[in-house]
Amino acid sequence: MSIIKTGICSYGMSGKLFHAPFIQNHPGFELAAIVERHKTESRERYPQSALVRSFEELLKDDTLQLIVVNTPVQTHFEYVKAALEAGKNVVAEKPFTVNAAEAGKLEALAAKKNLLLTVYQNRRYDGDFRALKKVVQENQLGDIREVEFRYERYRVQPSGKEHKEGALPGAGILHDLGAHLVDQSLQLFGWPEAVFADIWTMREQVAANDYFELLLYYPRMRVRLKATVVARETPPAFILHGMKGSFLQERSDLQEAQLLAGVEPSIESWCAPAGKPDGLLHTTIDGKDIREETWSKPGNYMGFYDDVWKALTGIGPNPVPAGDAVKSMKIIDAALESMAKQSVIRLNPLK
Repeated sequence: MSIIKTGICSYGMSGKLFHAPFIQNHPGFELAAIVERHKTESRERYPQSALVRSFEELLKDDTLQLIVVNTPVQTHFEYVKAALEAGKNVVAEKPFTVNAAEAGKLEALAAKKNLLLTVYQNRRYDGDFRALKKVVQENQLGDIREVEFRYERYRVQPSGKEHKEGALPGAGILHDLGAHLVDQSLQLFGWPEAVFADIWTMREQVAANDYFELLLYYPRMRVRLKATVVARETPPAFILHGMKGSFLQERSDLQEAQLLAGVEPSIESWCAPAGKPDGLLHTTIDGKDIREETWSKPGNYMGFYDDVWKALTGIGPNPVPAGDAVKSMKIIDAALESMAKQSVIRLNPLK
């Protein structure tokens, strides 16, 4: 098996939970280096990796084949560009960049260098989203007319993270959680014709947006994407209404909670299933009316890194091509334009 020597740019939450454990436990990767500018927390769990004090030092390691850029979004363009120019393949955290122009430049550079550039859209590997995807692909609801995807959080106090809540480009919930919701919508329904957005800052103590609602227009369907940080009770996270029926799916994937508890991931199924039914299907199939509770199967974020390994070794496609992230950033750019102009923004057809 080809072993991909990998370095991680940061050992914050994303490094600790979503990257290092999966790289460490996949047999095709070697977690060779971790950047910690001042602390030494990674030594306890990953003593075999090199402790690196800067991104610049990381790039100087000629043995590294893959760099994970999981620093604040405001640094992504600079860091991904530098890594590609140094001849490194790159996994970039979401949101990919601050805007679509930056995203497009990085996509072009990776193609020119013939390097893998992929974006960490781990929510494609959530069990709840996989259950939703199955319903859509199997056409269990007939022609879908109305869709709603939502993220509800209850975080009335500011986090103190300037790169997420400050007056900076790319800060705010639209880039943070919107990057997931937009990507999931595009995966299931493709490119919309237009966007209308309401984007707002609910908490007085923060500068960045912490609420949004996007309406994506399709010829025979509407998709509503919504997120807020002021929701102590939550409705189903995914709602589909079609001409034959409806499907309601809770956000029930337990991987993040299991990782926080210290569970080690693996290629095999490692995460516990939901403790109760987490979906409701009410439809008509083969002339028979069905109304039943459903269970999603556990997801596995290791699937992302397994797909990255396959792409790097030439036996599979890029799991999240940079072009997918360019599309998502175009939607986010259009949403910001819609809010500024208080109007529906027509989108150019994809070439």
